[in-house]
Amino acid sequence: MTRRFTGYHMLAWIVGFFLVVIGVNGLMATIAERSFTGTVVDNSYVASQHFNRWLDEAKAQDKLGWRATIDHDGRRVTVRLTGPDALIRDAILSGTALHPLGRLPDRPIHFTRGDTGAYRSVETLPAGRWQIRVTARHGQMRASYAEELSL
Repeated sequence: MTRRFTGYHMLAWIVGFFLVVIGVNGLMATIAERSFTGTVVDNSYVASQHFNRWLDEAKAQDKLGWRATIDHDGRRVTVRLTGPDALIRDAILSGTALHPLGRLPDRPIHFTRGDTGAYRSVETLPAGRWQIRVTARHGQMRASYAEELSL
């Protein structure tokens, strides 16, 4: 004996379908909200006006051959700056620590050179995720680096 497909069956299918769609949308929105690390730029139009200059600066930095390793030793940021031939020991470093979602204010970072040639921040940072942006200057040469750290 065959059961008839009634209006109640159709209603159950429609309600079930929309419950699945709403459930998946809710899950995806929750995942997106929890993984969002903040804006890349505040105004994309203004950023687009500087794009070619940023490309030129990146090419000039690549020609320097400098590499930076940004890490931490507990609560202080450490930077190891190397050139094409050796460790760069007499650069002037400055930086900023940004909280990815802006929950904490940006913090300036000042560096001192240690005995090993690595640079260590004077300031300590609270525990959490931080985007570290460092600018290194050596004479007329300048390079910028960024790294995300979890302290």
